[in-house]
Amino acid sequence: MKRLFVLWSMCIIFCGNMILAKTVDVKSPSGTLRVSIELNDKICYSVYAGDDVLLKDCSLALDLGTEVLGESPKLRSTKRGKIEEKIKREIPIKNALVANHCNTLRLNFSGNYAVEFRVFDTGVAYRFITNKKKDIEVMGEDFTINFPDSYMAHISKTSGFKTSYENPYTHVKTTDYKASDEMSYFPVLLETTHGYNILISEADLYDYPCMFVKSTGENGLTSVFPKYPLEFGEDGDRSVKILKEADYIAKTSGMRSFPWRFFVISKDACDIAENEMSFVLSSAPGVTDEWNWVKPGQVSWEWWNGASPYGPDVNFEAGFNQDTYKYFIDFAAKNKIPYILMDEGWALSTRDPYTPNPKVNVHEIIRYGKEKGVGVLLWLTWLTVENHFELFKTFSEWGVAGVKIDFMDRSDQWMVNYYERVAQEAAKYKLVVDFHGSFKPAGLERKYPNVLSYEGVRGMEQMGGCYPDNTLYLPFMRNAVGPMDYTPGAMISMQPEVYHSERPNSASIGTRAYQMALYVIFESGIQMLADNPTMYYKNQECTDFIASVPVTWDETKVLQAKVGEYIITARRKGNDWFIGAICNGKEPVREFELSLDFLESGKDFQLTSFEDGINSGRQAMDYRKKTATVKQSDKIKIKMVRNGGWTGRLSSM
Repeated sequence: MKRLFVLWSMCIIFCGNMILAKTVDVKSPSGTLRVSIELNDKICYSVYAGDDVLLKDCSLALDLGTEVLGESPKLRSTKRGKIEEKIKREIPIKNALVANHCNTLRLNFSGNYAVEFRVFDTGVAYRFITNKKKDIEVMGEDFTINFPDSYMAHISKTSGFKTSYENPYTHVKTTDYKASDEMSYFPVLLETTHGYNILISEADLYDYPCMFVKSTGENGLTSVFPKYPLEFGEDGDRSVKILKEADYIAKTSGMRSFPWRFFVISKDACDIAENEMSFVLSSAPGVTDEWNWVKPGQVSWEWWNGASPYGPDVNFEAGFNQDTYKYFIDFAAKNKIPYILMDEGWALSTRDPYTPNPKVNVHEIIRYGKEKGVGVLLWLTWLTVENHFELFKTFSEWGVAGVKIDFMDRSDQWMVNYYERVAQEAAKYKLVVDFHGSFKPAGLERKYPNVLSYEGVRGMEQMGGCYPDNTLYLPFMRNAVGPMDYTPGAMISMQPEVYHSERPNSASIGTRAYQMALYVIFESGIQMLADNPTMYYKNQECTDFIASVPVTWDETKVLQAKVGEYIITARRKGNDWFIGAICNGKEPVREFELSLDFLESGKDFQLTSFEDGINSGRQAMDYRKKTATVKQSDKIKIKMVRNGGWTGRLSSM
């Protein structure tokens, strides 16, 4: 009898749990993707593409110390919705109009919190929303995703939370990625056994730290976060030591929405590179017309080339001095480049933003630039900005056009808030911002359109450490979440086996056509011309093309792509189209046929193209310039050598 009672009691408990458990589904507008959320002792979800499960039994929770949101959840109500809109982008880095089309599901729970899901045809996103009257301390956040099979993970490992976010990509099977291995920062890209690509990152990040991920040790990824820093110590002119940390990762308002965690999902790699997920999920700016003063554009930059113009027209000692900067301004003016950047060395001390180097009269350079129609950007360390936060007002009075701020190298809550304080203060005085030593874009650039670019990329500053086999992941990862200051423009090109480079004779790996195509492939509201004016004058037909490439676009189409191997992108500005193609070093030669069906019908276009020369597989500077007349019904064939490229402009006739 006692045994029967025990069995009966267990049955009641089991049935009770079954009653408490609840499964809620939400599909994308076309039904291609589905998220199934299961509410039991915690909130779990799985992501399906058709019948394929891509992410399995993933969990989410927010630990507030006194309670864990998502633990033993009690669902009070659900609210379904649909978003179908086109957003006019203030700074159209990729498209002038951005489609935002998804189905939404909000789950409201007891305890004054909710979880919102948005499901797009090419992606999934979720976030926590809290409605607590008092400030809260977030001790941690559970973001754990599990994979049904062994996926290929493309990650960028780091040994700690202090990082420049410039490490090369590591490619590892998720079943081989150990819990003891180094963590990775976002974005992360997965290639599934079903043929899908899954790009993972975050958006609408404010007053909260960046998320990092590490292996669960059981074929999954889980979140880790930097703690909030409480005390700092001296650590040179561009950093601080964190002497004491809180036990929480964030102290923030209890009435807020938290960052979106998003997954861009598609079998077509073109969709990954084309995506606008970070933009559509992030907070919009204030009144649109308030941002008309923001002017994106190209920049002539002196640091990478060592400020080293030479030749018969250089009758002065070149370097970080007055005559050299005026020479850079003259070059920019002749080629209709709107800015020059004065990098480290323009000031007498990196700690003092008000006392110029005696060899550099900043006020005269700014005046001369205005006379020539060229704006001046000034480089600063983040620490100097923090210690002299009034400098935005001063720089505005000087006539400075914007700032490049460097070496943040952190993404805890304090530093994330620093980015927003900078963006807000710079906007107040109509200054544009380029963040270096920075984490990836996560929405601030939408809220503050004066933020035109971020570094956080293994770009050409790395010289020989910047190679096409790594760079070919950038369109599908780092640049796929926002603008990227890669600093292209090298006129000395080499294949990797013969590469050697030292300033002032800086060089890049990859062919000349590859280097030129980067201006079409890579997205940045501030796009550097990294080489020195002498090299551009010696290669004027290449310079003319580079200087003609816009930094904002009306429309973007990725024509063909394979993650890590090649990408061919077409972009429209007004009536003209530009095409850029690059590839890695895996194949000696690659050939493609491109349809021009994106062109306007009934019109002829002049195609001016630059392609790898016959000897560019050995001598990477070999290229050929060609012209042709084409129309919408035509197809063109392009060929790229290893580490090669192809680029062209289609001008309406």
